[in-house]
Amino acid sequence: MDALHTTGIRFAEVLQSGPPWLEKFWISVTSLADPKCIFTVCFPLAYFLDRKVGVSVLWIGLVSEWLNVVLKWFLFGERPFWWVHESGFASKELVVLRQFPVSCETGPGDPSGHCMITGAALWPLVTALTALASKHSRSLVAKLSPFGAYALLLLALGLSRVFVLAHFPHQVVSGILAGAALGWGLQAHTPAARTPGFFVATALALLLSSLALHSLLIAVGIDIDW
Repeated sequence: MDALHTTGIRFAEVLQSGPPWLEKFWISVTSLADPKCIFTVCFPLAYFLDRKVGVSVLWIGLVSEWLNVVLKWFLFGERPFWWVHESGFASKELVVLRQFPVSCETGPGDPSGHCMITGAALWPLVTALTALASKHSRSLVAKLSPFGAYALLLLALGLSRVFVLAHFPHQVVSGILAGAALGWGLQAHTPAARTPGFFVATALALLLSSLALHSLLIAVGIDIDW
């Protein structure tokens, strides 16, 4: 893992050596694509366009948010900002990295929550836009443009997370793959006909199960808050 982490640090150095305008771009991307935007922006917009798509975005966002926390408890994953000091790497080799206000994230880092949750929750919206484009245009470019934009967004988001030292590249990749797989798998199982009470009950159940799992791991000696 040290070799993987070292490669990630060097990659972050390359990203941070870019022009000043690119720095503003990366920080804007990592801020605007925060998972909370799925619930505050993407869900309302998707619901306004199509109720079923909106519910699917909400449902997948809810499940992926919970699953990301659980996966981090089991996979752990170092954060670059802390690893360079705690591992002793910075004292052995020259490291040229800058800190940003969003750099000091704590807790396990694998997989990336930004990439996983955004990738999962946007999947139904992207597939709906693809179907709409296919219905109104025969152009292959028009049909593929929603998924092209989706891929570019996740790529930019992943690079921005490495840039601000919140994640290593492999954590970003695992987040993107897990998110796309989760979005694809859950879209067909969206409980669109359920009442709002169902979602409230589900959210409560996920919360309680997380607390129970947290207590269980602590009880068996696994410090997930390391």
